[in-house]
Amino acid sequence: MTFLTAKRILVTGGAGFLGSHLCERLLQDGHDVLCVDNYFTGNKNNILHLLDNPHFELMRHDITFPLYVEMDEIYNLACPASPIHYQHDPVQTTKTCVHGAINMLGLAKRVGAKIFQASTSEVYGDPSVHPQPESYWGHVNPTGTRSCYDEGKRCAETLFFDYYRQHNLRIKVGRIFNTYGPRMHPNDGRVVSNFIVQALQNMPITIYGDGSQTRSFCYVDNLIEGFVRLMNTDDAFLGPVNLGNPVEFTIKELAEQVIVLTGSKSELVYKSLPADDPMQRKPDITLAREKMGWEPDIQLREGLIKTIAYFKEML
Repeated sequence: MTFLTAKRILVTGGAGFLGSHLCERLLQDGHDVLCVDNYFTGNKNNILHLLDNPHFELMRHDITFPLYVEMDEIYNLACPASPIHYQHDPVQTTKTCVHGAINMLGLAKRVGAKIFQASTSEVYGDPSVHPQPESYWGHVNPTGTRSCYDEGKRCAETLFFDYYRQHNLRIKVGRIFNTYGPRMHPNDGRVVSNFIVQALQNMPITIYGDGSQTRSFCYVDNLIEGFVRLMNTDDAFLGPVNLGNPVEFTIKELAEQVIVLTGSKSELVYKSLPADDPMQRKPDITLAREKMGWEPDIQLREGLIKTIAYFKEML
């Protein structure tokens, strides 16, 4: 890529699990990347290997406060995304979703940048429609312990579309379904990292509920490809678009596969299901296939092997 076609790209939450992979990809594509993170859940170790790259810049900043920089594109990923982290300070989670979106949209409006919002499958809540298409409005508890994240992300989508309608801003909205891979936080309470960490230490593997609830697991490299493809679609296509793997597994099947791949002696233990935990989660990715030519090609076994290798080294 030449100097003339390279873009100046801001990634908020760039030291997090997804953000660090996105920064890496954008640098590989020849762009200048400004990584912004307040390190609430992000970790500088995730981007240490990028610090010597002259096209990479790191800034400690909380996006609930305005930011004044010159950018061509913005990927807004900043927000704690696991229940343990977003429920730790629910007021701050809502502020990050809402004030953060307002500040990043304001920045995009000032400098004429295209802006991507990392939304979530949590906007569908505990769905009564399966699999979930983008046209489904969701089944969300507005006052529950998960609401700070669910409703915060729903409000952020509202803001993005209002900025588009009112200010003709170029927006892209992607709804992320369960994603896993290297650089996941080991204590984030997510099912893949939980099971791997427990299995590698031969500890009991904790399943909430009876293990029959389903999830669809997307490997991080496939998701990041989806981000980039969505950002590069025609300006007329705004989203929201589901980004996830439509192959569905029960939580028990995931646990059993992790035990086999780690050679663990762990046993399964069952605990009660947390409040408002969805029983089914599976994306309908028809729109992503049609508009972006995108679908995941890394299946669960291959992705788990790579993720287990990362956690083995960490532990």
